[in-house]
Amino acid sequence: MLQTAVSLPIEMADKLELLATAAVNQRKHLFISYSLRWPSIPMLKFLSQVENAPRVYWESDNLSVSLAGYDAAAMLYADGPDRFESIRKQSWKLFRNIICLNDSTPDTVGPRLFGGFAFQVEDKPQALWSAFPAARFMLPRVQLIRLNHEETWLTINQAISPKDNPQEIAWRMHEEIRRLLVLHDLDEPEPLVITPSQAPRSVEDLMVFETWERLVSEATCRIRRGDLDKVVLARARRMQSRQTVNPIDTLSRLKQSYPGCYRFLFEPVPGHAFYGATPELLAEVSKPQLRTAAVAGSIRRGKTNEEDTALGQELMANPKERLEHSLVVDVLEENLRPIVTRLKIAPQPSLLKLSNIQHLKTPITGKLKSTKGILPVIEALHPTPALGGRPRDVALSIINEAEPISRGWYGSPIGWLDPQQNGVFAVAIRSAVTVNQETLLYAGAGIVADSIPDKEWRETQLKFKPLSDALGGANKA
Repeated sequence: MLQTAVSLPIEMADKLELLATAAVNQRKHLFISYSLRWPSIPMLKFLSQVENAPRVYWESDNLSVSLAGYDAAAMLYADGPDRFESIRKQSWKLFRNIICLNDSTPDTVGPRLFGGFAFQVEDKPQALWSAFPAARFMLPRVQLIRLNHEETWLTINQAISPKDNPQEIAWRMHEEIRRLLVLHDLDEPEPLVITPSQAPRSVEDLMVFETWERLVSEATCRIRRGDLDKVVLARARRMQSRQTVNPIDTLSRLKQSYPGCYRFLFEPVPGHAFYGATPELLAEVSKPQLRTAAVAGSIRRGKTNEEDTALGQELMANPKERLEHSLVVDVLEENLRPIVTRLKIAPQPSLLKLSNIQHLKTPITGKLKSTKGILPVIEALHPTPALGGRPRDVALSIINEAEPISRGWYGSPIGWLDPQQNGVFAVAIRSAVTVNQETLLYAGAGIVADSIPDKEWRETQLKFKPLSDALGGANKA
């Protein structure tokens, strides 16, 4: 057996042989998972060394678990109204067929599924969204996890079929580990500066202001008439780049400007990438504990500390923004009460300050009644009124009628789950989808009875800014 600086112990090879033999005897396809401590390396640098392979990425300065991975050991799909439950059942079956070769590793180390869902199940994936169906999750073959910003582990997830030779599998795992160690020693800084060749060739808003003005006015009329309380309208922007967009470069810039946001990449097909830096947590579950937050209501940041404080006070006192925020809090409470006990909701919102915008935020915690984990929670919460509206069905009907382009996975749950069905999902806003040289960006605004079209338009401009800047495009007025 090949000897390397980091290698599989002999007993691991013995386990491999036993597992492969069992797979042959049972005519069963299994997965093995092997984890080992790994030198510290930036997640994006780890991914930048991989080309022409599916990739995933998840990181935030506010999270205890960060991950990056590439290649697909397994891919899960679901469609139809039961897509959340289908992914839950498929993931449970998949994890049961994964046998960890390690006898002693932390519970937080090991295989993860990463993926998400389309905003609306009825959407048919096409054009730039062709690789993003109603639900899709990937088990990376090679996965890096960082715990508490300190401890790093490499995990290799490998499929075993009855035809496989265990010695060959062990040799391939050795080779993978050795190759990664060599790449780890390469000193390549993360790209932060946008060169002229990376700047977009063209930027096009896919909705003119006059259309936006009409849609907002029609929505406020229906709200005043009593049809609904709130609807979130979104618009899209298309960028054409001079060369193929590298989402790793874009995420590197987002990391510098938005360290506290949930930065993500889901690239299930090479060159088809969905990525962003969202401030909005949908849910975090560490059974039985649940954590979520209502994020709604926005205002820009100030150019000085005094102006910034004044703007924050204005946001806290603004009746329209407080109403929009309270509607989100109320609906989150309504949706969580049936599935959570000991629900705790902060009595007043606080300010969530990002580089270019500040929001109202109300933290919420509770204890799950069910043992089924995070996916039933995600199903209960999506879409929140912060991205859909209230009542949900009426708001989604207006969105379908009004918006000229499919949202795809914009505003959808994106995140990961583990074998215990714990996980973290964010709401995929401040996001973009890229295929080769073409990119679509999205931004939305919550519309209530006294919403003013011009003000809501300017709010979407602020929300375009993170991805627009990171991609090198001017933020159009």
